[in-house]
Amino acid sequence: MIGNYERNENTPSVDILLKIARVFDASVNYLIGEGELSSYDKDVLKRINDIEHLPEEDKQHIFYLIDNLIKAAKLKAI
Repeated sequence: MIGNYERNENTPSVDILLKIARVFDASVNYLIGEGELSSYDKDVLKRINDIEHLPEEDKQHIFYLIDNLIKAAKLKAI
Protein backbone atom coordinates (compact mmCIF):
# COMPACT_ATOMS: atom_id res chain seq x y z
CA MET A 1 0.00 0.00 0.00
CA ILE A 2 2.83 2.42 0.86
CA GLY A 3 4.32 1.81 -2.58
CA ASN A 4 1.02 2.90 -4.15
CA TYR A 5 1.21 6.15 -2.17
CA GLU A 6 4.83 6.71 -3.23
CA ARG A 7 4.00 6.16 -6.90
CA ASN A 8 0.91 8.40 -6.66
CA GLU A 9 -1.27 5.46 -7.68
CA ASN A 10 -3.42 5.88 -4.58
CA THR A 11 -3.81 8.41 -1.76
CA PRO A 12 -4.26 7.59 1.90
CA SER A 13 -7.45 8.42 3.73
CA VAL A 14 -7.32 11.15 6.35
CA ASP A 15 -7.27 8.49 9.10
CA ILE A 16 -4.29 6.71 7.53
CA LEU A 17 -2.51 10.02 6.94
CA LEU A 18 -2.92 10.90 10.63
CA LYS A 19 -1.53 7.50 11.64
CA ILE A 20 1.48 7.92 9.36
CA ALA A 21 2.10 11.40 10.78
CA ARG A 22 2.05 10.01 14.32
CA VAL A 23 4.45 7.18 13.48
CA PHE A 24 6.95 9.58 11.93
CA ASP A 25 6.36 12.32 14.51
CA ALA A 26 5.49 14.78 11.76
CA SER A 27 2.55 17.01 10.93
CA VAL A 28 0.12 16.18 8.16
CA ASN A 29 1.17 19.45 6.50
CA TYR A 30 4.78 18.26 6.50
CA LEU A 31 3.82 14.92 4.94
CA ILE A 32 1.89 16.52 2.11
CA GLY A 33 4.57 19.17 1.53
CA GLU A 34 2.51 22.13 2.66
CA GLY A 35 3.23 24.75 5.27
CA GLU A 36 6.25 26.92 5.79
CA LEU A 37 8.20 24.30 7.75
CA SER A 38 7.78 21.48 5.25
CA SER A 39 11.03 22.25 3.46
CA TYR A 40 13.22 22.20 6.60
CA ASP A 41 15.47 19.30 7.46
CA LYS A 42 13.94 17.03 10.12
CA ASP A 43 17.02 17.45 12.36
CA VAL A 44 16.61 21.25 12.22
CA LEU A 45 12.95 20.94 13.18
CA LYS A 46 13.84 18.64 16.08
CA ARG A 47 16.37 21.16 17.37
CA ILE A 48 13.83 23.97 17.10
CA ASN A 49 11.31 21.88 19.00
CA ASP A 50 13.89 21.06 21.69
CA ILE A 51 14.75 24.74 22.10
CA GLU A 52 11.06 25.62 22.33
CA HIS A 53 10.73 23.45 25.45
CA LEU A 54 13.67 25.03 27.31
CA PRO A 55 13.34 27.69 30.00
CA GLU A 56 13.18 31.23 28.61
CA GLU A 57 16.63 32.19 29.92
CA ASP A 58 18.25 29.21 28.19
CA LYS A 59 16.44 30.04 24.95
CA GLN A 60 17.78 33.60 25.04
CA HIS A 61 21.35 32.34 25.49
CA ILE A 62 20.99 29.91 22.59
CA PHE A 63 19.48 32.58 20.30
CA TYR A 64 22.28 35.01 21.23
CA LEU A 65 24.86 32.40 20.28
CA ILE A 66 23.09 31.45 17.04
CA ASP A 67 22.66 35.10 16.02
CA ASN A 68 26.36 35.79 16.52
CA LEU A 69 27.43 32.66 14.64
CA ILE A 70 25.19 33.64 11.71
CA LYS A 71 26.65 37.16 11.68
CA ALA A 72 30.18 35.76 11.70
CA ALA A 73 29.39 33.39 8.82
CA LYS A 74 27.85 36.21 6.78
CA LEU A 75 30.84 38.48 7.39
CA LYS A 76 33.22 35.70 6.43
CA ALA A 77 31.32 35.21 3.16
CA ILE A 78 31.83 38.86 2.16
